Amino acid sequence: MRMLVVEDDRAMSAMLSRSMRRAGYAVDAVGTGTDAVWGITETDYDIVVLDAMIPAPDGFEVLREVRDRGRWVPVLMLTARDAMADKVRGLDSGADDYLTKPFALAELLARVRALARRDVRERPAELRVADLVLDPATRSVCRGGTAVSLSPKEFSLLHELMRRAGETLTRTYLIEHVWDFAYDGGSNVVDVYVRYLRDKVDRPFGRDSIQTVRGVGYRLDPAV
Repeated sequence: MRMLVVEDDRAMSAMLSRSMRRAGYAVDAVGTGTDAVWGITETDYDIVVLDAMIPAPDGFEVLREVRDRGRWVPVLMLTARDAMADKVRGLDSGADDYLTKPFALAELLARVRALARRDVRERPAELRVADLVLDPATRSVCRGGTAVSLSPKEFSLLHELMRRAGETLTRTYLIEHVWDFAYDGGSNVVDVYVRYLRDKVDRPFGRDSIQTVRGVGYRLDPAV
């Protein structure tokens, strides 16, 4: 899943980005309202973590502008303010959830997971492709009722393949949605992680559902 972090405090932005990447998200980060509006408008993010008090336009104005443009990506607003009026203002501007600083990282991650379950495409609580089941809330995977243990990045890659089961996803697409723009490696990383996934969700079950589309990328066959 791909996330945009909007935070002008460099230390906080680095901490959030690092923590979210460790949790398996592909993260882009910006520090101004102008960059946030551009990023949300131009990129298909799965979730946005937005600080309210950023250089103009502030987080409230960013929300209003992107909602006016028809962008309904789930947004978690962060702010140092805890007054009820500010919370109401954030929610009225279009925020899906609101978290006051300082916060526990575990709570932030829990709220992000909750928002990821109810994006604008009405993603189901569980993704099911044949007998393969992925739960975004618990970050669990099972095949034929057998639990499968995946690393955060393996989970994110499988999530993207299952979310668009039957479609061919290019290596570039997967790098952008499972890793991020800052990733400076070649497309070989996708091949490596696809091999990891096959070793965990296909071969032990006698399946070949993650298929290579020669010269293009990969697809998850919903019939296998």
